[in-house]
Amino acid sequence: MGMSAGDERAASPRDEEWPEAEKAEKLARGAALKWASGVFYRPEKLEGLGHYRRRETQRNNSIQSRLKSTVQTYLEGVSAGLEQLRSATQEVQGVCQDLGAARWALLDSADHFQGLQQMRKLMEEHVQLASVVQVLPQIFSVHEAFSHILQLLHGQHLLEAHVELMMVEQLRDDILSQLHLRGLSGAQATVLSYFSGLQDLNESLAKQLWDIVGSSLRLVREDPVLFVTAVRIIEREEKIDDTLLLEATFLPPGRPKGWRQKFYQVLQDTITGGRFHAPRLDAEGPGLAKHLAALQKDIVCELRVVKDLMVQCVPAHYNILSVCTATYHQALTSHLQEILREDLDKQGLFLLLEWALRVYHSPEMMAHPDLLPEVDVSALDPLMSSELVDQTEKRYVMKVKASVFEWMQRTLEVEFKEWFREEEPETDHQGFFQSALPAIVMQMLNENIQVASLITDSLQQKIYNMALEELEAFLGGLREALVQCGKEHQQDRAVPKYYISHLLAVLNNNLALSNSVSSLHPDTACREVPGSLQAALDRMQKKATQLLLEELLLDLQPLCLQLPSRKWLSGSQLVGSMCEVIDKYAKDFSRVRKPVFTLLLAESELLVANQYLRALLQRKMVCKSREERGQLCHRLLQDATQLRELFCGLGLDRGQQSLEAVFALRELICLKDPALLSLEVLGFITKYPDVSDEHISTLLDIRGDVSKEVRHVVLEMMAQHPQALPEGYRPIFSTILVPVPELPFCLRKGKCA
Repeated sequence: MGMSAGDERAASPRDEEWPEAEKAEKLARGAALKWASGVFYRPEKLEGLGHYRRRETQRNNSIQSRLKSTVQTYLEGVSAGLEQLRSATQEVQGVCQDLGAARWALLDSADHFQGLQQMRKLMEEHVQLASVVQVLPQIFSVHEAFSHILQLLHGQHLLEAHVELMMVEQLRDDILSQLHLRGLSGAQATVLSYFSGLQDLNESLAKQLWDIVGSSLRLVREDPVLFVTAVRIIEREEKIDDTLLLEATFLPPGRPKGWRQKFYQVLQDTITGGRFHAPRLDAEGPGLAKHLAALQKDIVCELRVVKDLMVQCVPAHYNILSVCTATYHQALTSHLQEILREDLDKQGLFLLLEWALRVYHSPEMMAHPDLLPEVDVSALDPLMSSELVDQTEKRYVMKVKASVFEWMQRTLEVEFKEWFREEEPETDHQGFFQSALPAIVMQMLNENIQVASLITDSLQQKIYNMALEELEAFLGGLREALVQCGKEHQQDRAVPKYYISHLLAVLNNNLALSNSVSSLHPDTACREVPGSLQAALDRMQKKATQLLLEELLLDLQPLCLQLPSRKWLSGSQLVGSMCEVIDKYAKDFSRVRKPVFTLLLAESELLVANQYLRALLQRKMVCKSREERGQLCHRLLQDATQLRELFCGLGLDRGQQSLEAVFALRELICLKDPALLSLEVLGFITKYPDVSDEHISTLLDIRGDVSKEVRHVVLEMMAQHPQALPEGYRPIFSTILVPVPELPFCLRKGKCA
């Protein structure tokens, strides 16, 4: 099983060369020893050792014999290879000798090769001459062909002319190509000069083609054959261009012609030239309307011709309908921009917006049933960009604003003149004074808003905002006119004759405008009146009310001047006369609608109460005795009761009346015990917080029985209980100024008397 020492020594050189083999051998030996120790560990297994040895010996012999056979076969192959290498070396040496001999032979034949080169040149010249001889008949007939082609062109036999023209061009191109390959540039110039007539023929043919294309919309209806002929010639030339660009190494002069591209250009120029670059047109009103109507009619008609006829005369890849549609669209876009550079009036701007945003896309034009579904402009850019639409809308709004302003100024002038007429204003079916002003103003504003709604929502909103601004400005102008009218009336109360009636009509008109403003809003769900406009309406109402109250005051003042007096105290009919004046005005006030009528009653009642209290406090009357105080209290009760019942009868509730202050003031005067005045005054200032110390001092003076101590207590109590005006309180005493009491004269550092 083990290897002998001689075997180990024999293996040593191999192991040194192949360390992997040594490692493998050690592993194999270890595995064999392990296996043997495991098999022959027990004594009974040792009997088979001899048998195992013989079997291993036989296997080793078999392996060695196979190895020897393999090595022998390998050695035989190596021997055969060496023999082949030896034979190949001998053959290579023979070839080298032959090549050397051939080299020497070539060197000896160099003179003969120079003669062959001359022969080759002669042969090439012969071939060229032969080629020239072959084409000489055609070359000699070129000028004759030129004349024939020209005759064909004059006779409009375009296809035949083009065929002959292509043949002549082919002849020229073949000659030039041969000359180009041989590098004969000088000869090329001679050939080009000889064929120079081709350029004129090409230009003549092209001119006829472009004339045909320029009349294509007419020809496809009258003589489509001529148009089809032109398209066929263009396609022939386009194929020649494509072939030369792809295959030819030499590009003949005049190529590529690019006639298909020229076809599109001429067609587009034909579409845009006649109508979109016309002389300056009348861009206002009827002139622009006629122009747009003509554009609409012509474009629909011509697109119908393209769709129904021209499409059948050109190859499908021309996309002729799409090209024409896009051309019309782009031309219109530029044309509208050009028109917008003019100073259009509002009608012109409206027509342009309506035409571009509504008519153009409607069934009357690009969505015409005869054009659908092939014609589709939805994929193209808008005819007017959003920025241009916004700018145009703003221009339109400014024009409308100027027109509205001018119209409202005239309306205001007419209304102002109406106030000075020698007749009352007109009345409605209920007898309320009014004029046509609210209806006229609202109708004009509403019409402009409704007209704008036909274009876009944004334009409608812009016009609505403008209408509110102009209405607010109009109300400001109307108020100024009212002030001017009031000034003239102050100078002469007889002018205007029906001053009060017209003021009442103004109030009714203002109410009508206030009720109608919400109807202008484009959104029916949003009916809120803007704050600034409502403020203008309120200012207008306040001014008219103020002028009416001034009239009432002028009639009441002569009566109020008699308050207080001994005659009034003894029982005159002074308040009765006041009631007659108030009743007369109340009858006039009944010619306004109820909300304003109630306001006028309340303001009139406040005015009467204020004037009554003003007269009582400013021209104070001091009671000299208890009887006079009783008489004064009785008169105050009768006057206040009479006035209160008058206003109640006119429809003003007691809770809305300010005359209650007269009753409260009477209680202060009627109080029998002056010591209780502080409590009574506290209640009085709590109810009427705008009353001042001066007012209370004057009331105490009117009593005539208040000592300095009581006065001091009352005023001290008022100082300790300052009052704030509650929200919604209507001031009564704050507008009444009482005379300042005269102070006693005092010497310096001395006591006052």
